[in-house]
Amino acid sequence: MKKHYAYINFRMLLRVIGWLLMVLAGFMSFPLVTSLIYDDSQTLPILISMGITVVASFGMMSIRPNSRDMGKREAILLTAFTWVILSLFGMLPFVLYGSHPNVTNAFFETMSGFTTTGLSVLDTVNFLPHSLLLWRCLLQWIGGLGIILFTLAVIPMLNNKGGMLMFNEEVTGITHDKIRPRVSNTAKSLWMIYISLTVVCILLLWASKMNLFEAICHGLSTVSTGGFSTTDMHVHEWNSPYIIIILTVFMFIGGVNFNLIYIGINGNFRKLFTNDSFKWFCFVILLGYLVFLISMWSRDLIHSWQDALLTPMFQSVAILTSTGLIVPDFKLWGPVAYLVLIIFMAVGGCAGSTSGGAKIDRFIILHRFLKNEMYCTMYPSAVKAVKLNGKGMSNDMTMKVVAFISFYFLVVLGGGLVLSIMGISTADSFFYALSAVSNSGIGVESELSFALIPDAAKWILSFIMLTGRLELYTVLLLFSKAFWQK
Repeated sequence: MKKHYAYINFRMLLRVIGWLLMVLAGFMSFPLVTSLIYDDSQTLPILISMGITVVASFGMMSIRPNSRDMGKREAILLTAFTWVILSLFGMLPFVLYGSHPNVTNAFFETMSGFTTTGLSVLDTVNFLPHSLLLWRCLLQWIGGLGIILFTLAVIPMLNNKGGMLMFNEEVTGITHDKIRPRVSNTAKSLWMIYISLTVVCILLLWASKMNLFEAICHGLSTVSTGGFSTTDMHVHEWNSPYIIIILTVFMFIGGVNFNLIYIGINGNFRKLFTNDSFKWFCFVILLGYLVFLISMWSRDLIHSWQDALLTPMFQSVAILTSTGLIVPDFKLWGPVAYLVLIIFMAVGGCAGSTSGGAKIDRFIILHRFLKNEMYCTMYPSAVKAVKLNGKGMSNDMTMKVVAFISFYFLVVLGGGLVLSIMGISTADSFFYALSAVSNSGIGVESELSFALIPDAAKWILSFIMLTGRLELYTVLLLFSKAFWQK
C-alpha cells in the first residue's frame, strides 16, 4: 500500500529561519562591542561569525515560498530545527576563538546556553575573553524566553495562525493563554517584562561588589535561570550576602509564570496569590529550605546567620528554578539533601517561566488525578474532575499531563541507559540525563569533567537538553510516522 506524505512548506520554513538568523546576528553585536571596549583580540572572530550568519540569513530570506501558510507540522519543524541551526551558528565565536577544541564541544556549550541548562565542557572560564563570557550569558538570556518569541515580537507579519502555533511550540506550559489579543503583542509584552526584570537585576548587582560587566553577565544568566558566570566560583567569588539575596529574588521571579507577572504588574495581585501553581511553588521552596536547614544543622555546618537564612534558601530556589547553582560544600549536607536536589530537578518551576523541569503545574495535576483515582476506586459511581485554579481540567488535558510525565522519565531512563553504554558510570549517566532534560545543569554527582566524556555522549546530552527545553513533544514527534504521513 502506497503511503502518502504530508505537504510541508519547507520554503517558508527556511525563510523564517533566515529572519531568525538575522536576529541572532544582531545579538552578536553585543559581544563585538565588548571586544572593542576591552580590546580582547576577539573582534575579528566575532565579525567573521556575524558575516557568516548574515550571509546565510540573506540566502534563506531570498527564498520565495509559494504560500506563507504554516500549519502545526511546520510550527513543530520550525521550532525544533531553529534551535539546532541557531546553535550551529551561535557556536562560531567559540570555534573561531579556539576555546573549544572541536565542533562537538562548541555545539554542546552553545546548546547548553540556549536551553539555559548551564552544563559546560570548560573546566575553567577564567581564561575566556570578556566578549565570550558575555556571549555565553547572552545565549542563556536569548533562550530564556526563546528567540522565536522575540522574532514574533519584532516581525508583525508572523501575527497569524502560524505565529500562534510557533508561540505554542516554544513557550513552556500546559496551556498557552494570550495575555493580549494578537500574538505579536503578547510576545512584546512578555519580552518587555523580561527586559525590565533583567535591567533591574543588573542595576542592583552593579550597586554591589560587582563591576558593570560582571553585573550584566550575571543579570542575563539569573533572570533566564541559566547559571553561567564570569568566574569559576560564581556568586561565592564575592562572598556577599547582598548579592546572594538579589540573585535569589530574581531566580525566584524567573521561575514564576510570566503571564502571572504581567497580571500582577497590571494591579491584579489577588490572582497571583490565589494561583495554585504559584502557591505550590512558594510552598515547595520553603519545604526545600527547611530540609536544607535541618541537614546543615545536623552536620554542624551553620556558623552564621547567613548559613541559617541565606544559604539554604538560595540553594532551594536555585535548584527548583533549574538555575543549577550549587554551594561549594553541598556534598557535606547529606543524603536527604541530595534526594531533595534530585526531586527538585525533576519538578522545576512554574509553567510559562524561564525555568526547566517538568513544571510544578503538571505535578499538581498528577497528584490530584491520582487522588481522584484512589477515591473512585472506593466509590466507582463517583465522578470527580481534576481542578487547577478552581477550573475543571478536561479528561484529554489530564491524560496529556500524565503522558508528558511518563515520557519525561522515559527520556531520563533511555538517556541514562545510552550514556552508560558509552562507558559513563551508571549513577553519572542517569544523573546527567536528568540534569539535561530538566535543563538544570547540575553536575555534582561526580567530579567527571564534561570535556572528558565521549563526543557521542555530548551529542546525546545536547539532544536531551533540546528535548527538555522544547517540552518533549516538539522533538519526539519528529521521530513518529504519524507526523510525516498525510
